[in-house]
Amino acid sequence: MELNLRYDMNSPPFGAPHPALYRAAIEQAAWADRQGFDQVFLAEHHGAEHGYCPSSMVLASAVFGVTKDILVHLSALVVTLHDPLRLAEDLAVLDNISNGRIVFTAGMGYRPHEFEMFGRDITKRLAIMNGTMETLAKAWTGEPFEYDGRTVRVTPKPVRPGGPKIYMGGSTDKSAIRAAKAGYQYFPGHPDLFEIYKAEREKAGFPPPEQLLKPGPSFLYVSDDPDRDWPKLAPHIAYATNTYAEWAKERGTGETRYAEATSLDALRAMPNIKVVTPDDCYGLIKGLGPDSQVTFHALLGGLDPELSWNSLRLFGEKVHPRLVADGLVRAPRG
Repeated sequence: MELNLRYDMNSPPFGAPHPALYRAAIEQAAWADRQGFDQVFLAEHHGAEHGYCPSSMVLASAVFGVTKDILVHLSALVVTLHDPLRLAEDLAVLDNISNGRIVFTAGMGYRPHEFEMFGRDITKRLAIMNGTMETLAKAWTGEPFEYDGRTVRVTPKPVRPGGPKIYMGGSTDKSAIRAAKAGYQYFPGHPDLFEIYKAEREKAGFPPPEQLLKPGPSFLYVSDDPDRDWPKLAPHIAYATNTYAEWAKERGTGETRYAEATSLDALRAMPNIKVVTPDDCYGLIKGLGPDSQVTFHALLGGLDPELSWNSLRLFGEKVHPRLVADGLVRAPRG
């Protein structure tokens, strides 16, 4: 079983200010590293109305400065909006800073205004992505190669041979098929897409992929009094849920785990939103089984950092030790 954190830093006007959110994310990553968590997921979008993180690689560098073992997973890194050579350099440096702890899911992007912002043609995003992935592979050999009619070289070489571990991201059938045919591991926007991916990967002659871990709730909050905390959490959950649901419409097709919320009762009825006591949290996580992934979206919707910390600390004190005793998760690191 994996234990993870996730951050996107998106905060509405009623949410916490961004300096507080970024500082809390870094401090919580350090806490998670000591607890034995597996990964910190960092998301990326550009030009969003309320400050969605546009520079996940910079945030990753800060996280690596206060951690020793936890992986940082850029998910998704919108590779079509980055200069390929500079992207290769930045990721190679992150791999060196972290001693091989940087992982990323390569996203193609889907929001039209982001492509307009960077002067990219959204209709050519597949070709841009394919070209970028080819450039990364050549760049991370550390040897000179031809790029756009020039001989270039990217240094330093990554710590990990071949460069950071790459997943292909996507929320459509086509994304699953592309990842399979190219032999990449796949990180789907919805678990059902993984079955398409596995079948296509086998047809292409590649060995079986990594196991897709069963996801836990999209939002999990541990509380000693859920009825007291729900009204405090609801505006932030609703903002984030409605934002992702609205953005999904820009994709045109694809799967999302988020649906629009119109009331507190509607939020509480959502199966992927859980505000639970420590005992119920333990039961929920144990019920997911060992082949699962539990991710705390700890600052979702600009949640007040102290309210966020209340949940993490309660999990650390009342739930995590029981999961360690069951052999489901790692013990805290000394």
